[in-house]
Amino acid sequence: MPVDGERTWPDAAEWTGKIYSGGWRTAEGGTRPVIEPATGKPLAEVGVASPADVARAGVRAARAASEWAAATTSERVDVLTRAGRALREHSGAVREWIVRESGGVPAKGDYEIAAGLAQLQHAIGLASRPPGEVLTPQVPGGTSLAWRVPLGVVGVITPWNAPLLFAMRALAPALALGNAALLKPDPLTPVSGGVLVAQLFREAGLPEGVLHVLPGDAAAGRAIAADQHVAMVSFTGSTEAGREVARIAGEGLKRVSLELGGKNSIVVLEDADVEAAAAAGAMSSFGYQGQACVAAGRHVVHADVVEAYTEALVRQAKALPIGDPRDEGVVLGPVISERQAARIERIVDESVAAGARVLAGGSREGLFYPPTVLDRVDRSMPAFREEIFGPVAPVIPFRGEDEAVEIANDTAYGLTAAVHSGSAPRAIALAQRLRTGMIHINDVSAKDAANAPFGGMGVSGNASRIGGTASLELFTQWRWMTAPGPL
Repeated sequence: MPVDGERTWPDAAEWTGKIYSGGWRTAEGGTRPVIEPATGKPLAEVGVASPADVARAGVRAARAASEWAAATTSERVDVLTRAGRALREHSGAVREWIVRESGGVPAKGDYEIAAGLAQLQHAIGLASRPPGEVLTPQVPGGTSLAWRVPLGVVGVITPWNAPLLFAMRALAPALALGNAALLKPDPLTPVSGGVLVAQLFREAGLPEGVLHVLPGDAAAGRAIAADQHVAMVSFTGSTEAGREVARIAGEGLKRVSLELGGKNSIVVLEDADVEAAAAAGAMSSFGYQGQACVAAGRHVVHADVVEAYTEALVRQAKALPIGDPRDEGVVLGPVISERQAARIERIVDESVAAGARVLAGGSREGLFYPPTVLDRVDRSMPAFREEIFGPVAPVIPFRGEDEAVEIANDTAYGLTAAVHSGSAPRAIALAQRLRTGMIHINDVSAKDAANAPFGGMGVSGNASRIGGTASLELFTQWRWMTAPGPL
């Protein structure tokens, strides 16, 4: 049952109820419906990969990896270029799948498409970089060379909140650098995070067996992390699940890249442009219903401007229309699932019971949770301590910069933050005291770029980075060779 719109792409007759592993195949794990969050209606049916399906895919990928690694740079670049062309050609269908499957508005779909294209374009640059260097030989007249080689087969496990982007962020550089890949999209977004990706690379002429798309649950993810043919795992998701992936992959001494959760702060100093800061705060907390690891989970605001900031934030929250993301004028759609809606509801309700005050929103209708602003939040409350992953903005006042830094750093997470001030040097000085892998001045907390090393500190990751030249380091390894004479 394909979504409305460009019904001929991808052809549902090919992929319905199947996984992609050497072509579209029947899944041993059965099938699962794909449900539209806004309406509760089924959109499609996909195959569910079992551990046995993963094992077979690992064997096929290992066989294909050596030939793909031996392909010329121009051959790999041509595939990536054609994948980008296919993404542009089918952007209407891709956008509609993202909107209906993930609950994001069309602008969110456009963002993922543009970001996916940027990842492909940057990966083309990585593929064209010189692979190594000539070293000073230890023996006079000898040769000493070091160069980077593909890892072989990489496992890519992605979440539901930006399914196309997160798939491309790992796959584009991994494939560009000569690796084969096993991709497990989240069960809630297996089409926009998996089926569409498989079809794009299929149309691009990626050799059969290099990419395998294996929608499935945690059992499939564990199988990928444990598979003997998988040399490394790139995981984006919750900290809890990331720990499990790292534990399993660690048994095989595999490389692991973990991009996990965040409890991110927007710090607003008393000399900031309050209206601009509140607009950035609203976008950071409410964009895509707050369902992003880089969303703002704390608004740490100087006491002299906290009232004005909170009033502006409340105005922003109340002005955001909620509804079916396909309806004109809607800015916020539903959260992804009943489980997620119940989690947001619990955190807000428990915080209110402990003394927090709701200034906007605070109660849901089904999966539609309105933009919510809380004040009188203290450090004991769930709204302060837990990653909410919903459209909730807790406001916490401070008096001095030391207190602001203490509040922002009072978390095991360390992904991103933003600092707002009328003085750039002052903002930068404070930003350098925050324990985060990313920091933005007079801007939103939620930013991404294909050429930037994305990742966090603390339990927001394992000190790995993805993006930019960090992807070159992530998806390849060094090889050193010497000879007693010239080569």
